[in-house]
Amino acid sequence: MKRYDGIKNIMKYITAEIVVANIGFPSRELYDINDRNRNFYMLGSMGLASSIGLGLALSQKEKVIILDGDGSILMNLGSLVTIANQNPDNLILIVIDNCVYGSTGNQPTYCRNTDLLKIAKSMGFKNSYDFNEIDFNDSLTKNQENSVFIHYRVSPGNVDVGIIDLSPKIIKNRFMKSI
Repeated sequence: MKRYDGIKNIMKYITAEIVVANIGFPSRELYDINDRNRNFYMLGSMGLASSIGLGLALSQKEKVIILDGDGSILMNLGSLVTIANQNPDNLILIVIDNCVYGSTGNQPTYCRNTDLLKIAKSMGFKNSYDFNEIDFNDSLTKNQENSVFIHYRVSPGNVDVGIIDLSPKIIKNRFMKSI
């Protein structure tokens, strides 16, 4: 299964939640699968989806779902420590791990030799799961204590989707109005 199918699988459970998508192809694929005002598409700032999602979770009551990639998480491992220590109950961080930098040419990341699930647990995530071993809908619908880290391993590869035909200003404005 490629990232596109993974995002499609996640989005079939999303209703009113806030979604922050990592830059490049993940945002483009999300836009193709299920464009909605409550999606925040990052068009730059690699590594900061988790930080933006944390800020939203701390300021909103709704659940915030962060769709991040292994390359981005490796670029900003400090965000995992910060999220685990702030620990908002309404944050779910899903790292879609394809072991490559998918948006820049599929160069390998170090995740072939790195266990992101173990890293998240060691940084203090009490709720750390492999996506294939949980009922994701249950994670969305139940009120839980503590932030959630979900590792979702997929195969490398991008789906040929168009660019997001919204300007950054339109993305920001419609997103802000929706929350």
